Amino acid sequence: MRQRTLIKFLNTVEKLKCNTRHSWTSSGRRESVAEHSWRLAVMALLVADEFPQVNIEKVVKMCLIHDFGEAITGDIPAFLKTKQDEEKEDSAISELLALLPENLATEYEGLFSEIAGLRTEEAKLLKALDNLEALISHNEAPLDTWLPREYSENLTYGTDNVAYSEYLQSLKEEIRQDSIRKMTKTAP
Repeated sequence: MRQRTLIKFLNTVEKLKCNTRHSWTSSGRRESVAEHSWRLAVMALLVADEFPQVNIEKVVKMCLIHDFGEAITGDIPAFLKTKQDEEKEDSAISELLALLPENLATEYEGLFSEIAGLRTEEAKLLKALDNLEALISHNEAPLDTWLPREYSENLTYGTDNVAYSEYLQSLKEEIRQDSIRKMTKTAP
């Protein structure tokens, strides 16, 4: 990759460090999109032994790029995202990938297509972990940062995406129990 192209691309995706998500950190500040993607990649590495049939290197790549569009669009929480928002994000991804050399652009376009299709083991694992990471983040955040709807959504979000794996269902249940404990402990 040409040095100037690399720098230009990095300048654009740097916005992932600046753009905040709906989630908050345990220290009480907004989480960046980049922080979410990084921890999602760490989660994929940590569960690799549970999914020996899955190409974890590919999942880690997916984790690191899955929110690239948000460098341009900013974050829109999943429960507020519309079809129009998804189209805007897809357009932003195309704009961003156009900055890359053809071989990388083609590879990443393929990964984005695979993620959207949710038909491969890698895409399914990414989607499930993406949901679970968000729930863990919510449980780590101060309860006063939760929206009223999150009291129920933190108990059900991602259930459909973990249904294919006993391990992920069990992890989801552990996270759900953490949510219940958090809500009960801090209830008036």
